[in-house]
Amino acid sequence: MHRESDNAPTTPSADKMRAYATQFVDRLTERSRLPLDYSVASLRLVDLIVDGLRRDRPDRARVALTLQGLGAYTGEVIVRRAGGRWVDFDAGQREFFRQSVGIRMPDGRAWNPLGKVVNRFETGPEESVQRFYLMLHGRARTPVRCL
Repeated sequence: MHRESDNAPTTPSADKMRAYATQFVDRLTERSRLPLDYSVASLRLVDLIVDGLRRDRPDRARVALTLQGLGAYTGEVIVRRAGGRWVDFDAGQREFFRQSVGIRMPDGRAWNPLGKVVNRFETGPEESVQRFYLMLHGRARTPVRCL
């Protein structure tokens, strides 16, 4: 496990992110009927959930676990739909992305879905999670089989 800061939740290592995302989705959807089905279209829902979290302008620390869960879900969509894989970032990447884990695409590029969700929370609609996916470079050339 990695620790980002004293105010941030503990982030699982790359080999635990799939299970973390699955557990987050299970907890979130047991209370509501949110269609978090790992589809690209469901990333629009991630944008809407983050916008709802922003509405009352809470301190980021209050919603940090939810943001981390939504970032893990976003990353897992990239893994399942675009051929990425979870990786633990090296020291330079951790400093640059301000996260300990991310996604490596088939072309070798690294992406930061957890940070993208935080950016949506801090900045607003111009930081769309769904648009992030649609503009992702390095996706697999052939469709990735959904697990």
